[in-house]
Amino acid sequence: MAMELHPSAHTDTFPRDHLPPAEQWPELRFELPGLQYPDRLNCGAELVDRPLAEFRSDRPALRMLDGEVWSYGELREHTDQIAHVLTEDLGIVPGNRVLLRGPTTPWLVACWLAVMKAGAVAVTVLAQQRAAELTTICEIAQVSHALCDVRTLDDLVKAGVPGLLTTAFGGDAPDDLVRRAAIKPPLFEAVATAADDVALIAFTSGTTGRPKGCMHFHRDVLAIADTFAQYVLRPEPDDVFAGSPPLGFTFGLGGLVIFPLRVGASTLLLEQAGPRELLPALAEHQVSVLFTAPTAYRIMLDELADPKVSHDLSALRRCVSAGENLPAATWQAWYEQTGVRVINGIGATELLHIFISAADDDIRPGTTGKPVPGWQARVVDADGAEVPDGEPGLLAVRGPVGCRYLADERQQVYVRHGWNLTGDTYVRDADGYFRYVARADDMIVSAGYNIAGPEVEDALLRHPDVLEAAVVGRADELRGQVVAAYVVLREGVPRSEERVALLRDFVKAELVPYKCPREIVFLDVLPRTPTGKLQRFRLRNAGGPWPAGNGAGVPGVPGAGMPGASGTGMPGASGTVQ
Repeated sequence: MAMELHPSAHTDTFPRDHLPPAEQWPELRFELPGLQYPDRLNCGAELVDRPLAEFRSDRPALRMLDGEVWSYGELREHTDQIAHVLTEDLGIVPGNRVLLRGPTTPWLVACWLAVMKAGAVAVTVLAQQRAAELTTICEIAQVSHALCDVRTLDDLVKAGVPGLLTTAFGGDAPDDLVRRAAIKPPLFEAVATAADDVALIAFTSGTTGRPKGCMHFHRDVLAIADTFAQYVLRPEPDDVFAGSPPLGFTFGLGGLVIFPLRVGASTLLLEQAGPRELLPALAEHQVSVLFTAPTAYRIMLDELADPKVSHDLSALRRCVSAGENLPAATWQAWYEQTGVRVINGIGATELLHIFISAADDDIRPGTTGKPVPGWQARVVDADGAEVPDGEPGLLAVRGPVGCRYLADERQQVYVRHGWNLTGDTYVRDADGYFRYVARADDMIVSAGYNIAGPEVEDALLRHPDVLEAAVVGRADELRGQVVAAYVVLREGVPRSEERVALLRDFVKAELVPYKCPREIVFLDVLPRTPTGKLQRFRLRNAGGPWPAGNGAGVPGVPGAGMPGASGTGMPGASGTVQ
């Protein structure tokens, strides 16, 4: 396809030079009036400066757990002062890649916005990522500078990236970024970047090999707010946002920074945002918009059911779930407990945020929803032909944002026939609702039957003893694959062969017998990303069977093979059923 880019403001041309060839781009669509952006556009200025033109400067922008609040005026001052440090002291020029690392704090947000306003390219990573991972990311993106919370410096130093200029913030050193910024002018004129200049490179988790850098433009940052947020989430200026995903994930960047700032709302930033930290924070700070994963909702439901503890969630009016499939049972339980209808959605790092979803009366539990206004979706076969409603196929999506990998041959796998193929198997019904079946590589083929792991997980999760479940296929000489289930039981529920038989009988009563797990393994925890996304590949790639149902031999499963992590704890007991 022909794609004409606007003249770039980047003097470091690496980002544009390493975009995929134009013929490998997906078709981009900008039909909505709100998606008609000017040729010159800086998303940092749009998110920081524009709200000040509409609201008072003392309007709350960033909130902290200890009660400290940054106003929009203070946020712009800190952002602009950091931008001065970047350009005047550190020599950063438009197009340079800047690594951002640290817990979710106001200073990390200000650094990200400053990078935007300076015309550089943000590469935000997780505070938990280790030296080898950081080395790979810096190598792929050719990162020249890093802004790092002083508490997470060690692994970055260990990475030993050649030529990387690292500046710490949040410490007591004389050259700390915050101290240097404090003496800078409070205003910075944002670089007049092109709407299609690269603003950020978001890296996939690398679950299937070398991580892929997804390049997103300044207009893309605003497009996710002007589609999903505007038409589905519908935030209000007085909303208080909060959530669990870190800013290194685009789910968190959108939900905790872009969406609230786009409408002049505020966001509560939590350094520790597990389910048990979320609930008291939601109550204390009267959070009205929540972003987290399905597992967190399930765990919070257990906490809410505890009669000894009370959490005031009366301010909560919007809950968003993404990262993995939201079971209908979890949706229903949360609605019954809180009165809030969870907005389910599917997004992708390649597409920056959510593109299929539904809210309010349009929600149908058990489905993801319909294409977000501004987006199109269909279900196709391996050749790209659309399949009839009711039949499973590959999810294909296109809209104002598209996949553009950084110099990666896998671009031709993700983008085909002008559509983004997300790697998910979906079914569209006659009413246009899209229902998740499985990740395409999570489909289990056993004795000729196609079995969707998430469907079996949903059945297991309906049993009152089950807190979490993950279902994958395990190689089997006779059947090709067999269904293997990894289960976390609720506290106090004993692990035994009898429990295995009980769960198998329960699933048989819920699903056709061939979908019933032939193996059930009890674990203390399931392997997940920091946002709570289930890492089935770590279970799928493990060996088996696993004696004593303890996860022994499951590489990378937290707690597996460690004292106290046994499945049954009984001599000779096995959580594996043949």
